[in-house]
Amino acid sequence: MDLRDSKSRLILIVAALGAALVIAVASCSGGGDGDGDEGATGQESGQDTENGDGEDTGGEPTDDGEGEAPQGEPLAQVTGEQEITLTINDARREAGGFLTVEGTLTNGGGEPWGDGAWAGAERELAGNDFSMAGASLVAQEEGRRYLILRDTEGRCLCTNFGLLINSGDTVNWFAQFPEPEAETTEVDFNIGQLPPATIQIR
Repeated sequence: MDLRDSKSRLILIVAALGAALVIAVASCSGGGDGDGDEGATGQESGQDTENGDGEDTGGEPTDDGEGEAPQGEPLAQVTGEQEITLTINDARREAGGFLTVEGTLTNGGGEPWGDGAWAGAERELAGNDFSMAGASLVAQEEGRRYLILRDTEGRCLCTNFGLLINSGDTVNWFAQFPEPEAETTEVDFNIGQLPPATIQIR
């Protein structure tokens, strides 16, 4: 799948229809928030929750090197789930009030791998299948969880991997979220059963 085509298709849809979800986290001080889908459970609309702030969506993520991850040291890297390694190369604020996170996903196991549960626990996002739709950010300083941006049809502003990632393959991915508060410089990235990855916002 062409990463730029995926971005462009989703951006065109979300520019007019997208909505952001921001959830107040009751307690963020307990350490690893590894199950990124928990905060999404029961959130079935594109509206902000009671403690959320309205966020503008839309605007195209900045491509760096034809969709390739920026050069330099990664912001974070975690491994789990059958030797799957998630690398985060960039987390940047975009015009329009959202945050783009990009990186790579490597299948270090001996067999092809894919997990539809990565779409998260929300029924609204179930149609995204094996994708970054279930990703979330936790801003410990704010006590908030930021969920993936999506349109009213439940299509996430993120990468859909298709069915499987072959053994030994590395694929690029991106995911977009409401922008955390200006004072927030560090967030925990959660997806699937991988350990949380703490990243600095550029």
